[in-house]
Amino acid sequence: MRRVLLVATTTGYQIRSFGEAAEKLGVRLVFASDRCGRLEDPWWDGAIPVRFHEEARSVDAVVSACGGAPPDGIVAVGDRPAVLAARLARAFGLPGHPPEATATSRNKLATRRALQAAGLPTPWFVSRPIEGEVDDLAVRVEYPAVIKPLALSGSRGVVRVDNATELVSAFDRLRRLLRRRDVRLERDEAHEQALVEGFVSGTEYAVEGLLNHGTLQLLAILDKPDPLNGPFFEETIYRTPSVAPLELQQHIAAATTAAAAAIGLHHGPVHAECRISGEAVYVLEVAARPIGGLCSRALRFRSGGLQIRSENPEASEGAGAVVSLEEVLLRHALGEDVSLYMREQAASGVMMIPIPKRGVYRRVDGVDEAKHVAGIEDVRITAKPDTMLVPLPEGKSYLGFIFARAAKPCGVDRALRDAHARLRFVIDREVAVAPV
Repeated sequence: MRRVLLVATTTGYQIRSFGEAAEKLGVRLVFASDRCGRLEDPWWDGAIPVRFHEEARSVDAVVSACGGAPPDGIVAVGDRPAVLAARLARAFGLPGHPPEATATSRNKLATRRALQAAGLPTPWFVSRPIEGEVDDLAVRVEYPAVIKPLALSGSRGVVRVDNATELVSAFDRLRRLLRRRDVRLERDEAHEQALVEGFVSGTEYAVEGLLNHGTLQLLAILDKPDPLNGPFFEETIYRTPSVAPLELQQHIAAATTAAAAAIGLHHGPVHAECRISGEAVYVLEVAARPIGGLCSRALRFRSGGLQIRSENPEASEGAGAVVSLEEVLLRHALGEDVSLYMREQAASGVMMIPIPKRGVYRRVDGVDEAKHVAGIEDVRITAKPDTMLVPLPEGKSYLGFIFARAAKPCGVDRALRDAHARLRFVIDREVAVAPV
């Protein structure tokens, strides 16, 4: 049985999707995750315990655990796991993104420098230590501007500012976020700095792709129909196929290829975020990983005549079978030719349900109503009852996900918004507890 090493955090939504794809293919997943190494298999998954802030020791631990039998492929879920996965690919002699390039891709300042050095469209940018005053900077920069942490994902900590007062306030807010316990536990030196850059106005798109030894295989361009102009940048709807003109889509693909090359990414999944301002395509980031969370379930592919190979006879459904993004990624990691996989013809999309306010989550009503909206495939509430909900920019999760399919993109958009309108969230106000 072929084995694929899956490097992920213990909380990744996407792990189950990879498990389903691996079972279909007859592939065994070997996990490497940041589980507790002091307990005997606390998650009952046989995972190899690693620490993402101790890359060298983690590589040694995984190589040792594999007992001289390297896996047949490696995939990663998340930004931090992607860096370790790249180092493991090098250690095992497997194709993958260079570790140095993967580390650059998850650092916003390093990414800006790489894109600027390559002559690609880049907003002006400066970095500042998170500790210290920024009053001098606040009176010198051009507004509007955006403040960002260097190594947090999902728009966490990202704030648009329109004047000096807002910049000073937002910088202080980011400082408090980066001093929170959950962030400090990452032990990442990147959290000691912040990025301040020019705000790029325009329409935003996401790009899902695979690099095959430097050549981009475009899997999907996803529209973001809701404007993302700040002050916070909470994403809501991803929708595909894109309704952008074909020429613009070609420019987006070319810009993503150029940005990936500038960063040094070479072989493996990429997820890019782009903004179109005038005639310029600004690539905001190119992550060395696939789309995150449950969003991947909005993407399905057909083999386009490719002969499907699997060690599981039940998986050999013939040419044209519908497969998940995770299956495509597993096949690519195993060295199979996936160049003929194309996204299905139907339009699809996902809404990442935003958190409407801070408070204690109790329940959500109207889920059954939302599921019965025409075009809706599923409504998944991932928030746990009695937990504290924190919206952006401090928050790092969504309430859940809504999935839709329709003949045209406008039908997807309509279904997602209609379903969301039927959900009623019960969130209690946070009660402050006086110290004893």
